[in-house]
Amino acid sequence: MKAVRCKAWGMPESLVVEELAPLVAGDGEVVIDVKAAGVNFPDVLIIQGKYQVKPALPFTPGSELAGVVSSVGAGVSHVKVGDQVIAFVAQGAFAEQAVASAAAVMPMPPGMDFDTAAAITLTYGTSHHAVVDRAGLKAGETMLVLGAAGGVGLAAIEIGKALGATVIACASTDEKLAVCRAHGADATINYSTEDLRAAIKAATGGKGPDVIYDPVGGIYTEPAFRSIGWRGRYLVVGFANGEIPQLPLNLMLLKGASLVGVFWGEFAKREPKANLAGMRQLLGWLAEGKIRPRISGRYALAQASSALDDMAARKVTGKVVIVP
Repeated sequence: MKAVRCKAWGMPESLVVEELAPLVAGDGEVVIDVKAAGVNFPDVLIIQGKYQVKPALPFTPGSELAGVVSSVGAGVSHVKVGDQVIAFVAQGAFAEQAVASAAAVMPMPPGMDFDTAAAITLTYGTSHHAVVDRAGLKAGETMLVLGAAGGVGLAAIEIGKALGATVIACASTDEKLAVCRAHGADATINYSTEDLRAAIKAATGGKGPDVIYDPVGGIYTEPAFRSIGWRGRYLVVGFANGEIPQLPLNLMLLKGASLVGVFWGEFAKREPKANLAGMRQLLGWLAEGKIRPRISGRYALAQASSALDDMAARKVTGKVVIVP
């Protein structure tokens, strides 16, 4: 079977496609013929050796996928050969086949297409864990989303609206903000052309947001935190800007505010039952039309480097998928 391989730490152009032996399911494992694999910003960092988790070389990138079960190992009973499934893996999704722990495999809901199924695990799982679990966003509260046109950003907007909150979306272009409005944002801020603090103050009537969702980091973090409301919760989701910001601790004191870390992968591993409950709520919202993943691009295995380049250059709105 063909797979994208990372043989040395580097930029996406260093990836190659190779022929590997077909995969075999061990005890408690499921082998899946991959029909679509979601591309995420951590994939860009992982191949450069810059992510929290550093797999041994060589490896196949990609962590979320949808496909058809081709074989199951001993002890697996909730899925069988021929089932359409969603899976989350540490690595290995950018390939014609992937192997996953049975605990990380769930049946696809009837009527769901493979692209959508491959786009819901990491981005929506991250944003659900952040907004619902870590921030405890409530109906009537206001949430500000930085980098709102990306995969986790759009997911956060939709989840915020599903909970009954007011959502303010921030992005770098008017075109991206139009996508945010199409996914439910109540107000938008272009932080390339507007003063972020002044715009937040105007959008919240001077009160400041109750929750700030930040997958960007860099230069936007401090002005955003200085604008947070009393008892606000600031979600540290990631650093797509490439710069890990530093904040003066007196800002938390003055606002009675909290910095809240979000690491969905570790949460899913440590608290699998809670993660599964979150996924069930997401799938329920999907069935009700409250969330609708945006697939803005499809790439072949040989185009994996282009998919990751587009992700790194922040050209992607919503999600893109690799289709073996």
